[in-house]
Amino acid sequence: MSETAATTNITFDTEPEEARARRRTLLIVSLASLFGLSVWFSTNAISGALEAEKGLTEQDVAWLTIAVQLGFVFGTVAIALTNLADLLNARTLFLVSAIGAGVLNLLVIPFDNLPLLILVRFGTGAFLAGVYPPAMKVLSGWFVKRRGFALGMMIGALTLGSGSPHLLRSIFIDNWEAVILGSSFLAFAGGVAMRALVRDGPYEVPAAKFRPAYMLNVFTERGLRLSLIGYLGHMWELYAMWAWIGTFMVVVIGTRPLIGDSLDLASTLTFLVFLVGAVASPLAGILAERIGRTGVTSLVMVLSGSMALFIGFLPVSLAPLIVIVAMIWGATVVSDSAQFSTAVTELASPEYRGTMLTFQTGLGFLLTAGSIWLVPVLEDANGWGVAFAVLAIGPVVGTIAMLRLRSLPEARRLAGGRG
Repeated sequence: MSETAATTNITFDTEPEEARARRRTLLIVSLASLFGLSVWFSTNAISGALEAEKGLTEQDVAWLTIAVQLGFVFGTVAIALTNLADLLNARTLFLVSAIGAGVLNLLVIPFDNLPLLILVRFGTGAFLAGVYPPAMKVLSGWFVKRRGFALGMMIGALTLGSGSPHLLRSIFIDNWEAVILGSSFLAFAGGVAMRALVRDGPYEVPAAKFRPAYMLNVFTERGLRLSLIGYLGHMWELYAMWAWIGTFMVVVIGTRPLIGDSLDLASTLTFLVFLVGAVASPLAGILAERIGRTGVTSLVMVLSGSMALFIGFLPVSLAPLIVIVAMIWGATVVSDSAQFSTAVTELASPEYRGTMLTFQTGLGFLLTAGSIWLVPVLEDANGWGVAFAVLAIGPVVGTIAMLRLRSLPEARRLAGGRG
């Protein structure tokens, strides 16, 4: 057999196996992320039960959510400063972090004291910093050309994971403890699956040298800086919407079952808001590979910001219309998220990919603490219309930043030169 023929056979034999490995990895990482992040909004899904049984107020529940966000920021800063996401194997970091988050989530059941609850939720968020960014790094080691789609699938899984407590709540209407137990079990399963069933990809780079100052490049490099501003605009809206859409649905729909005495309707609809976002995320990735990341993120932020501007002003009597608008908002509010993360992997040095993902994510979640706190304050003073409309500020700023990036030479490094 000639050398050319042998080479042809090798290519023919190995490419399908590599493609199968990529698909298998994408599926497992997505499922592991879904499971690992299921503890994020566990207290939001059972807010009514916590208020009734532990004597918490709506503002107390808000602080439990803010504690997760601030804990996540603390974790991301610690990981970024130590370059841990690039010095330690990402799958191992994911395993340890998912187990830690699941264990702390369980402590919501026995603790009745608000400061202790805030502390365990803060710790949960800190451990989640070792779940979300490392999962993105693992996938970036497997995908180059379709990285936006792959990360879109993972963010879709993250969205489902974040919404899963609402699904559990809709099923276990009278047993809030089952929501906590179920979400913690999922976190454990996700960590084990990531470590045991996934291997490092062919595009993974060697471990980085300890260089904490590298993360400051996000402020000094023009492309990274504009991408960060776009991401921060997106984050101002996203987690505040996720945190309070369930409460808003209860106001609109009320507390009634969907079928007989089971499946709480408001919780089911809230989960569907997360579900449509999960479906839209990989679709946005496919579109971004064709027309560019800056174009897709700008379009999606215009749509999500528009929904934020008027959904809260719709009268409750138009409940079906509100539900439709909420579904559109759910699809657009998160579908650009993966494209911001993908842009970081394309603009940053490969050996510090994990550090930059972690640092940008930490800054974004620091901002979310403010918007999550602000929504119930504005709602109490002015109603849901103003409370949600303020979230549209983020998409406006983010869109301006991404359109600016689209006009610069740095945009040629995004989406295979499509911007």
